[in-house]
Amino acid sequence: MNLLDAMTAFVRVAELGSYTRAAETLNLSRTRISRLIMELESHLGVRLLQRTTRRLHLTEAGESYLASAQGILQALEEAEAELGAGSTEVCGRLRVNGPMSFGMRFLSPLIARFMVEHPALEVRLDLNDRRVDLLEEGYDLAIRIGSLPDSTLVARRLARCRLVPCASPEYLARYGEPQTLKELTEHRCLRYRTTGGSEWQFGGKRLTVHGPLESNNGDVLTHAAEAGLGIAHQPSFLITESIRQGRLVPLLQNEEPVTLGIYGVFPARRHLPAKVERLLDYLAEAWGDPPEWEREMGLSPIAQ
Repeated sequence: MNLLDAMTAFVRVAELGSYTRAAETLNLSRTRISRLIMELESHLGVRLLQRTTRRLHLTEAGESYLASAQGILQALEEAEAELGAGSTEVCGRLRVNGPMSFGMRFLSPLIARFMVEHPALEVRLDLNDRRVDLLEEGYDLAIRIGSLPDSTLVARRLARCRLVPCASPEYLARYGEPQTLKELTEHRCLRYRTTGGSEWQFGGKRLTVHGPLESNNGDVLTHAAEAGLGIAHQPSFLITESIRQGRLVPLLQNEEPVTLGIYGVFPARRHLPAKVERLLDYLAEAWGDPPEWEREMGLSPIAQ
């Protein structure tokens, strides 16, 4: 038995409450995870986990061992990071999480190029629109857009975007172009469900909008706006191509837009692993300030 592997498997199962999720984060089979924990329990001579058909429970011995094992693994991580702090080599496994639409357009192509430059690096890139728990789910880095809740995580701003109201030329020809925020509230608005939905913000002004479509995916709203269904209020990175090619028209450019930060978020450590630091530098340089999606749309610079 490899004691370190078994300890890692036990800690991950205890933190996630699931053999299956632990196996996914460690890139092992569920059978292998189960075998490692059985061998660890045999080695220690105690039962660490109480298994039922529905849930996993730590035994008293398991709770005590978990605290010690977490400390040991954290100390090992910090020791490795400290040794690698002066090294320029980027290698090993890196788990990254990012939002779906932004990730497909602007994150995944850069990850691929970064890996070409660093062939000793292995990456698992997961894209979804939920706020993952980096510590529990084993991520080294997450890309997040918008306000960040207070937490023990560390955040580095990499780029910015703005929310832009937009509509298709066909919609504007049929319904007219709103010239004021009050007129905007009288239009058919396409709403993003997870960020306030029916409340749109322009600078310090908030207004309630209504419309025929609400979705938790920005691409759905972009496609609907291009089809002429209504007015969308979209992050600039989502509509760069649509505006450049004339499928959408930016509206109310005299109003102050809401600006959102795009952050790299990672667990707090005394020494940031070289692979994380180098990737953050790479992304920040590639996206630029102003970012490429703002430059391509020809929008006025975002205020600092």
